[in-house]
Amino acid sequence: MKPVKLIFSPEAEEAYKQLNAVAADSKIERSILNAIDKKKELIKANIHYGEPIAKDKIPEEYKFKYGVTNLFWVELSNFWRMLYTLTNNETEIEIIAFVLDIMDHKLYNKKFKYKGS
Repeated sequence: MKPVKLIFSPEAEEAYKQLNAVAADSKIERSILNAIDKKKELIKANIHYGEPIAKDKIPEEYKFKYGVTNLFWVELSNFWRMLYTLTNNETEIEIIAFVLDIMDHKLYNKKFKYKGS
């Protein structure tokens, strides 16, 4: 099996940094960060760990900005979500799990046009 490298998009990196900045003083943000770190390892161990999102539900912004053709979501604590896509590295020696976004459930519902958003 090819090794898996997990990288963050600039948006996901920013969300991670913001959570990290307040985690020392906030139990909620600390639990979300811990969940992200655990899920990263689970994705590395099993690239199909997350729940797949139907191709017709993939937001256009991800298709346009990152060329996304597959998308998975992972549930984090406090109803947050982490979204990732899979791709081969140019060398085809490893698989890239590219974390696109980390968001709360309200933003997730809005992005995917679910009711109640």
